[in-house]
Amino acid sequence: MQLVDIGANLTHPAFHADLDEVLDRARRAGVPQLVATGTSVQESTAALALAKSREGVYCTAGVHPHHARECDATTIPALRVLARQPKVVAIGECGLDFNRNYSPHPEQEKWFAAQVELACELGKPLFLHSRDAKEKFIHVLKQFKDVSRAVAHCFTGEQAELRAYLDLGLYIGITGWICDERRGRHLLELVKDIPADRLMLETDSPYLTPRDLHPQPKARRNEPAHLPHILRAVARALGKPPERVAEETARNARAFFGLA
Repeated sequence: MQLVDIGANLTHPAFHADLDEVLDRARRAGVPQLVATGTSVQESTAALALAKSREGVYCTAGVHPHHARECDATTIPALRVLARQPKVVAIGECGLDFNRNYSPHPEQEKWFAAQVELACELGKPLFLHSRDAKEKFIHVLKQFKDVSRAVAHCFTGEQAELRAYLDLGLYIGITGWICDERRGRHLLELVKDIPADRLMLETDSPYLTPRDLHPQPKARRNEPAHLPHILRAVARALGKPPERVAEETARNARAFFGLA
């Protein structure tokens, strides 16, 4: 049984001391392929360097909405150069975050649209972030007819939001949020509404450690080796054998990102 972790922040300082051990644990857990997330030009550059130096690791190139205020005329050209590298498999993490509002809404919208346009230009998939911004997020995406593929990373929303995303043709990424009995119980039902050919799994490491993982890891750091735990939670919710869900979600991820 082999899985693909479509979203892991492997350049995060939490992994600086033992990244190779983290990747080795992932491989031994059945997660031989991972997509490292780029959240700024600097982090995307670091993610690409990591991907080029490690077998089975790929990356995205993009600017997270938290960093939209840092963008300027050099941002899209820099992302374009990065995105032309073979190991860069998507544009993102990009989108809108109206929850923490680290960047002004107009700046978020401007640079989200610019990155969607870049993905259309290059024929790259989109790795998307949306938090408390469903209406504007959908509005931006609807302006572009040439989006090849897009995934709603770390989906935690309600039924109306899921339906809207599926109607747009988005794939859906499910994390350990589904293991949170306080905030994620609704996903146990909603995951049944995701078509099998549009479901993918991710950890969002080092964040979103599954709450029902025992024992809890040191400092509650999540890592790709925990993806099988998320798989089992999703499989139980779907009433399917874990092996089948693993095969389906890994196949979706490899086709979506064009992985070997």
